[in-house]
Amino acid sequence: MTNAFLAALDRAQPLILDGGLATQLEAQGCDLGNALWSASLLIENPQAIVDANRAFLDAGAECIASASYQASRAGFAQRGLSADEADALILRSVELAMRSRDEFVAATAPDFVPLVAASIGPYGAVLHDGSEYRGDYNKPVAELRRFHEARLRLFDNSGADVLAFETVPSLPEAEAIADLLSDCTTPAWVSFSCKDDKHISDGSLVETAVALFRDHPVVAATGINCTPPQFATALIDKVCNAVPDKAVIAYPNSGEIYDAERNAWSGTVTPLDYAAAARDWQAAGAKIIGGCCRTGPAHIAAMRAALLSGCS
Repeated sequence: MTNAFLAALDRAQPLILDGGLATQLEAQGCDLGNALWSASLLIENPQAIVDANRAFLDAGAECIASASYQASRAGFAQRGLSADEADALILRSVELAMRSRDEFVAATAPDFVPLVAASIGPYGAVLHDGSEYRGDYNKPVAELRRFHEARLRLFDNSGADVLAFETVPSLPEAEAIADLLSDCTTPAWVSFSCKDDKHISDGSLVETAVALFRDHPVVAATGINCTPPQFATALIDKVCNAVPDKAVIAYPNSGEIYDAERNAWSGTVTPLDYAAAARDWQAAGAKIIGGCCRTGPAHIAAMRAALLSGCS
């Protein structure tokens, strides 16, 4: 059977991703001020996750992410949960996304059945100190590999359409991810957080980072996310040149600036501004396009309209 994610990459039109899941959850009134972030709702309010996923589907997203970016055995252990209980919650994240997708399909009968991406955050995400935006946790590749291994095995058998390693900030972590993904059967994408228009968060060149996946048998797409949008076009161009045979993915932040010390955002970019920028990302070569932090359903609806206006 052909994988739905790979089939979507064969279409002429871009694949439209969702926006910031946590952003939508907070808009729904959820309190995410804890170390588990959106993953805390897997315990406290799973219906809120279903509702947030549905909001993005109703806005036109063709791929929604599970609420598992910050989910891990180590993180759930801080709530007193066993490894088995943590694993069950990690799998629940995919089940909830599938439930939202199935309800959407039943209600709307779309021409394209939306995809479910298993969201897999970097090691820094579980530290809840902003280090996924710096890549400075200084762990050997072997330790990073051990951190990701059990969780990745769960996701590979979860039924998700694609494994989404997101916001990867460092070259050593990318090396561990490349090694682990070689043993998976589910297609994957790997996207990097970048600090400017040349470097991922730890200072490595973006071309060096994405080149780890140039001939990877499982990774079908690579690119950027959780990155200031003004850097996206230049970064996409570099990724296209470094990995010409892979689909390029881009889902930057809204343009607001996050202060990790204050846990606060400043600045704003309107949905129409974001949509106009997305047209530039498409022209630069991005095939998979969406939003990350501070992008909501309105951003995705505007972006979809802009991106598909030129597609027949």
